[in-house]
Amino acid sequence: MSNVGQIERKTQDRVAELFRSSLDFEHLGNWEYREGNSNVEVDLLTQNLRARGYSDTLINKAIDKLKSDASLGGGRDLYEANHDVYGLLRYGVKVKAGVGEHYETVWLIDWATPEANHFAVAEEVTVAGNHSKRPDMVLYVNGIAVATIELKRSKVAVSEGIRQTIGNQKADFIRPFFTTVQLVFAGNDVEGLRYGVIDTPEKYWLSWREDSDIEAPLDRGLTQLCSKARLLEIVHDFIVFDAGAKKICRHNQYFGVKAAQARVAKREGGIIWHTQGSGKSLTMVWLAKWIREHQNDARVLLITDRTELDEQIEGVFGGVNETIYRTKSGADMLGTLNQSAPWLLCSLIHKFRASEDDQAREGEADFIAELNSKMPKDFAAKGNIFVFIDEAHRTQSGKMHEAMKELLPGAMFIGFTGTPLLKADKATSIETFGSFIHTYKFDEAVEDGVVLDLRYEARNIDQDLTSPAKVDQWFEAKTKGMTDLSKAELKKRWGTMQKVVSSEPRARQIVNDILLDMDIKPRLMDGRGNAMLVGSSIYQACKFYELFCQAGFKGKCAIVTSYAPQAGDIAKEDSGAGATEKLRQYDIYRQMLADHFNEPADQAMGKVEQFEKDVKDRFINNPGQMRLLIVVDKLLTGFDAPSATYLYIDKKMQDHGLFQAICRVNRLDGDDKDYGYIVDYRDLFNSLESAITDYTSGALEGYEKQDIEGLLTDRLEGCARRPRRGAGEDPRPV
Repeated sequence: MSNVGQIERKTQDRVAELFRSSLDFEHLGNWEYREGNSNVEVDLLTQNLRARGYSDTLINKAIDKLKSDASLGGGRDLYEANHDVYGLLRYGVKVKAGVGEHYETVWLIDWATPEANHFAVAEEVTVAGNHSKRPDMVLYVNGIAVATIELKRSKVAVSEGIRQTIGNQKADFIRPFFTTVQLVFAGNDVEGLRYGVIDTPEKYWLSWREDSDIEAPLDRGLTQLCSKARLLEIVHDFIVFDAGAKKICRHNQYFGVKAAQARVAKREGGIIWHTQGSGKSLTMVWLAKWIREHQNDARVLLITDRTELDEQIEGVFGGVNETIYRTKSGADMLGTLNQSAPWLLCSLIHKFRASEDDQAREGEADFIAELNSKMPKDFAAKGNIFVFIDEAHRTQSGKMHEAMKELLPGAMFIGFTGTPLLKADKATSIETFGSFIHTYKFDEAVEDGVVLDLRYEARNIDQDLTSPAKVDQWFEAKTKGMTDLSKAELKKRWGTMQKVVSSEPRARQIVNDILLDMDIKPRLMDGRGNAMLVGSSIYQACKFYELFCQAGFKGKCAIVTSYAPQAGDIAKEDSGAGATEKLRQYDIYRQMLADHFNEPADQAMGKVEQFEKDVKDRFINNPGQMRLLIVVDKLLTGFDAPSATYLYIDKKMQDHGLFQAICRVNRLDGDDKDYGYIVDYRDLFNSLESAITDYTSGALEGYEKQDIEGLLTDRLEGCARRPRRGAGEDPRPV
């Protein structure tokens, strides 16, 4: 007899009734003692395929292929098997009835006609394994297990159901059962429903947010995610296998794509504004895939402004079985558009460079000039073209957009941005692309647990590092574990430290301040967290690096900028009057590369890209060893940039650059922190006050206030008007 508790049993009975009466699933009963429970119930699958007109020969061969791909062993892991099974479900099974016959496609699931499929739910499904397990409920489509559900009583956290599901997928238990499973659910009547896919870590399980008249949170979530049409749509259109991880859509991605689909039907462009860290690139992938399958002669052109994004998107599209052609130049883009294939291509406006606006404009001007000079006489872009513009606020000036519209007069343009649209961007974004298609703002993402909230601390270096209290705090951190006598003896030699520190240049004071944090801030001192320091120039970044190395941080910090040392850079610098900034910058960079590769500087200086890859990898995966990256512009924007625990800012930044930079510390990946921490040496947040006023005063005429309020608005507005606090005080929530 089932040992499910009476309270949980009541919940499970109600959920079973929900599937029977509201969602119209067949109830297969309690399978606790049924023998041979499998993720492929052959009898149910055969019955459905026969009903849809397939011959027994094709059915048997298709089922054999499904069972083969769903098997583990021989070096095949769960990810690989699940990926293969998904391919069979999504694209059909190609089989031949006999030798010499043509291949035919057996559709294990009829995606176009949901009602042609058999939907069923079974309870207490005992699955044999190294140690048998029994999911509370399993959802079957045509006899194929596509989802499991773990239910808990109200007083037991949903996290228990999540951990139970994760445990079930381990090799010691029933891992092979999950090779066909597309979604995993856990819930209770208080917290509602959480969902994920195979091997999803607990912190990445998601909540669904959608308006509904259903008050009970568990019933609401199940109804919204498990209705027949919605379940099939999510599996078919919103799953991707990306670099070894299976991923599923968040609600903002789903509704962003759905809203864009409605715009496509009307041929009306616009902007999708989804806050940094909420999966904008996957939204682009899923939308492009849908356009490909639902628009005649569709072609999608992605316009980006950085090589890293080009490369990442190429990889992500591979997760939905699509190949993207990366054009090599403006001329190559024109030549490719002048042909009828490929359907999917991306073009880089200008390679990554420092992000100052005038340099970005130079890149765009060069791109436009190249297009005009290389235009074939007979040019006419082929196909039904859709243009996706990444970071629309940054790369698409009015001139650029006009040039692209002239080049592609019939194309539909969709802009994507992860930051709010400030007043300065009105003409270049909203008026250029059209109104918002869908928005997902920072506070919503924080509420959903998609990104972390931020804590902000303004520090006045000149005042605070020279204070006696600061010196004492530093001394205590450095003398942990010493006896009182030893401390007293050592303190005699520290007696003049206040005077020494006050005479040091500002850069050294900042370095000392960060070193103190490394000793006293919990997530930095224990090696679980990491930090980024933003300098105002490459030369300043090199000075910071030199000071950190002198303080014993050699090998634990690195500079990552757009600079690559070249002998030609310093050919005219040695005037005999001492080292210039360029010479010092050149020498420091060369020495850093030489130390990293343990080889002569002349040999190492050509390996900047490999160096950056190495230190980024250590920064992300081994923060106890690579504790600090010193940057200027690189690594501050874009989804490819690494996350950090602390962000120290000593550079004048504003608007989008600042918004994107602070999002380095609010990502869930990496360090399991509760907040993202920002330390501001330039009082930058006060400089945002005018931008915030633009938000709240309706400076963007014609748009509702709620459409343009967003990322950090409320938090920054309150923060910017508070008096500046000193270093060492408790950081306050932004």
